[in-house]
Amino acid sequence: MTDLKQTGINARSAQNAMRRISSKQKNDLLMGLANVLEKKTPAILQANGEDLRRAVINGMPDGLVDRLTLSEERISGMADGLRDVAGQDDPIGSAEYVSVRPNGLRIEKRRVALGVIGIIFEARPNVTTDAFGLCFKSGNVCILRGGSDAAGSTEVIVNIIREELERQGLDKNICQALYDVDHEGLKEFMQMTEYVDLLIPRGGAGLIRSVVTNSRIPVIETGTGNCHIYVDESADMDMAVNIIYNAKTQRIGVCNACESIVIHKNVVNKLMPALKQRLSTKNVEIRGDEVIRSAADGIIEATEDDWGTEYLDYILSAKTVDSLNEAIEHINRYNTGHSESIITNNYENATRFLNEVDASCVYVNASTRFTDGGEFGFGAEIGISTQKLHARGPMGLDALTTTKYCITGNGQIR
Repeated sequence: MTDLKQTGINARSAQNAMRRISSKQKNDLLMGLANVLEKKTPAILQANGEDLRRAVINGMPDGLVDRLTLSEERISGMADGLRDVAGQDDPIGSAEYVSVRPNGLRIEKRRVALGVIGIIFEARPNVTTDAFGLCFKSGNVCILRGGSDAAGSTEVIVNIIREELERQGLDKNICQALYDVDHEGLKEFMQMTEYVDLLIPRGGAGLIRSVVTNSRIPVIETGTGNCHIYVDESADMDMAVNIIYNAKTQRIGVCNACESIVIHKNVVNKLMPALKQRLSTKNVEIRGDEVIRSAADGIIEATEDDWGTEYLDYILSAKTVDSLNEAIEHINRYNTGHSESIITNNYENATRFLNEVDASCVYVNASTRFTDGGEFGFGAEIGISTQKLHARGPMGLDALTTTKYCITGNGQIR
């Protein structure tokens, strides 16, 4: 059984060592780890295969199976993510503000690491390398707790990380994992304020709610995505069909997939037949209001619950509105603060949508699937923050830092 207190002590000790690691050492480690990860692809796939076998036996939904699945291409993507992070500027030590006071004191505001970060995630083994890479480059120690569904994959990847840390002469406890901690143990971990500075849950609404409720450690909420696309009356219909199809079906089990569409009443009859035909190629079930159902065959009646549901499945809700105002009000009522998009050729409507929709990422004429650290040029992401304090949206290196003031004098007294 994992000794949680010893894990915390190890993390604090590793944090002290982490402060002495140079940017070059960080980059060398990340590049070396990327290479080792690709070399050990067969071992990772073997462990992932066992995880997938158990998932199928246990009846895991398709969207979650997709999240759990690794392939040579996805492992290569994990390695490339580490290389991208290595190529990012090191935020640690950068000065954001410098002022020389009338008394001669020189005041600098510098970026520093948060310290020890706990990441609790569900069936997403690729999170392991993203989380470690970003924490490490930003000067943080990480304690990872992956979901039981991905236990085998996570353990193999964490072992690869720790072995590479040791091989390069660094403290392997810069990365630790909690393998055999049950729910009570996890609650104990979430109370360890003397050892852990921040918790980041990555997963469904239930996981996030549990961490927020039980933690005494500060939490950044991430992930839950009831993402909307609004089709304005001025929209290009072909563009709307292509964007909705991509946002809904390119990967269904991710938080930036579109779950709901909102359509201006004047274009429902133009849009729905073509959209229904396109989505039928992926067997997407559409749940719509009366106007939507009258515009195309085979659409199921939506309930009030559908407007607020993150399906993570081949299901899409569809709502008719009379105006942009109504669309914005509907989206702000039911969204989860993640990603929202408008399809329009009206500049004023686009501007209003950008200004008035309350979400971490708001798009004009683009798929919500772009809400991703890699797509934003961050190399990777630790998660998509859907809250407003400290960080919001895809969280890259800067989001895993804080600041301190460094003041230099030559004998001043007050």
